Amino acid sequence: MPEPTVEQVTTDEQWDEAVPILRQLWSHESEDFVRSWREEEDYELYGYYAEDGSGESDDADRDLVAVAGLSVQRVLHHRRHAWVHDFVVDEAYRGEGHGAALLEWIEQWAAERDCEYVALANVLDNDEAREFYEANGMETWGYVVETELE
Repeated sequence: MPEPTVEQVTTDEQWDEAVPILRQLWSHESEDFVRSWREEEDYELYGYYAEDGSGESDDADRDLVAVAGLSVQRVLHHRRHAWVHDFVVDEAYRGEGHGAALLEWIEQWAAERDCEYVALANVLDNDEAREFYEANGMETWGYVVETELE
């Protein structure tokens, strides 16, 4: 059985697959708005693909099961880190280990780019996500504080 793979989402077809998964997290945003992230200078979207279970091994038999939007920044701790803008496992595939595997891949991606940390923001009342991140070695050390501009 082929191992899951991660690759950068770059083509229109890949974005067509990724947007519905991203909108599971960003359901309050329009599809066009989510697609506009493709144009952000430092934003890179990666897709985690797993075999669809048919036993075949060509690309047509892979399912996009998770996505992660990443960038390298220097704002947090004033150290170089990988910022995870988006981290979404398709609802149909949750609980199968794909999230932990993608998070491990992100850590490797960050290390290859000389990052000292992997960081993300988690909504305060999303205890399930916080517990997932902590179970996978991440620590909650502070809060993101913001204000909406009119």
